[in-house]
Amino acid sequence: MQEITVTYKDQTITVSKGALFYDVAVKLGLQNTLAAQVGNEVFSLDTKIVQNCTVSFLDVTTLTGYKIYQGALKFLFYVSVKELYPEAEVLFLHSVPKGILSEIEFDHNLTLDDVSKIKGHMAKIVEQKDRFYRYHLDNQDAFHYLKNRGEDEKAYNIQNVSKEVVTMYRLHDQLNYFYTMMPYDTKVINRFELIFLGRNRIVLVCPNVTSGNNIPEYVHYENIVANFMSTKKWLRRMQVPYLSQMNYLVSTSKIKEFILSNEILYEEDLIRACDKVISMRDVKLVLIAGPSSSGKTTTMKRMSNILRSRGYEPIGLSTDDFFVDRKETPKNEKGEYDYECLQAIDLELFNQTLQRLLKGETVDIPEYDFVNGEKLFKGKKATLHDNSILLIEGLHCLNDDLIPYIEAKYKFKIYLSPFIPLNIDRHNYISTLDLRLIRRIVRDNRTRGKRVDQTIAEWQIVRSGEEKYIFPYVYQADMIINTALAYEVGVLKVYADPLLFSVGVDSEYYSESRRLIDYLQVFFTIPSEYVPKDSVLREFIG
Repeated sequence: MQEITVTYKDQTITVSKGALFYDVAVKLGLQNTLAAQVGNEVFSLDTKIVQNCTVSFLDVTTLTGYKIYQGALKFLFYVSVKELYPEAEVLFLHSVPKGILSEIEFDHNLTLDDVSKIKGHMAKIVEQKDRFYRYHLDNQDAFHYLKNRGEDEKAYNIQNVSKEVVTMYRLHDQLNYFYTMMPYDTKVINRFELIFLGRNRIVLVCPNVTSGNNIPEYVHYENIVANFMSTKKWLRRMQVPYLSQMNYLVSTSKIKEFILSNEILYEEDLIRACDKVISMRDVKLVLIAGPSSSGKTTTMKRMSNILRSRGYEPIGLSTDDFFVDRKETPKNEKGEYDYECLQAIDLELFNQTLQRLLKGETVDIPEYDFVNGEKLFKGKKATLHDNSILLIEGLHCLNDDLIPYIEAKYKFKIYLSPFIPLNIDRHNYISTLDLRLIRRIVRDNRTRGKRVDQTIAEWQIVRSGEEKYIFPYVYQADMIINTALAYEVGVLKVYADPLLFSVGVDSEYYSESRRLIDYLQVFFTIPSEYVPKDSVLREFIG
């Protein structure tokens, strides 16, 4: 039999032509391997090697590996629940900070003992090293299979993609589709935790890119889950629980009415926030925080309009305009400028400005020049009157260290996050991270001329900053506002698709761009002219 060479780091081994990447990983003694990468293309471990190559292996600390781990953990959980409770229906609702929110529907109220039993069954399957088997099905065969199982929303999504062949995976006797490749077997999915929330809801927690091989500590934010579930109930009332129904609205020219209804829902959240601020007569500072691409700028502008209609004088400030000059910006451990840390803001000037405003003085407001990296004073002034309210948006607005000298009673804190409530199907969703990344890709290209690979390269730095400087303070928020619009991915797709397709195979971000393309493929495109001019989506598409 013909032999070929495989090079991994500084090792070169000889294998038979047709050997699997899995065989190579075993021969090299590698643990926790989820996939193989040759050049910038990612391959499942059951792929045969047919020529000499240099390979790297992906684990959960890589972006692609993390997505594979998440998909496999969902599959493992699904199979375990179905084997213990055959009548149960498993739903994966959405991502939550450091976890996946699931719900089990059946005529039984889960207990902690049930959750322990599910976890034990999962551990048993992991210990058995059971295989994930890959199948390539004709599109129509996959459609009929899912339709016969009663998973209509999955079937119609399959029918709507242009692929003639659909890749599905089997674990035990369950065949399923999770929009990602699977590892070779279950033994690598050996680190996870199940957090029982009650009401038949369980959060799945696993290692991620920033936690290394450790399971991160899960912190439950009930206000985030409650906000998400209320929006999901609205979608059910609108009879659009899944993407297939949204696509139907697009294909029957009924999407315009839905868009208007969705925009009103977001407006109502902003009105509630403004009315709450007005009712708290001491409040003078509304602090709007949120991760990158959460819609902070638009939210501040629209809240300003609402407050103005109530007879108040809103004054908007951005903490970004108070950045220190670039030469004074702190650097991270890699020697790169750290624009995410609190010390990147000129805290002394920022606090002096606020204190002078609260005393009724007229102050000069800077505007940061991001090209040259310096604050400029162009004559913009502000004065706080009796009917004035300051609206301040920025990454650190939930952190009391940003404004330590002003009493809490004068502050109202809002946390923004785009957790889109529309599920692709009962087992797949667009995660908050993916939605924000797609938003950022579109905006960065439009406003700064950035290539997709540049945006993705910066994304992990941005994400690391959010983990440090936003999420630990979410519990302090007085109100949560969901800035995702259920229809928006269909609009973003028009802009994102050509950008993602422009990422060549020579880019290290090729596999990530292809993953996003696969997600977007099942969304029908929605013309941007249907989007209102003051929509939060305009912050990204223009």
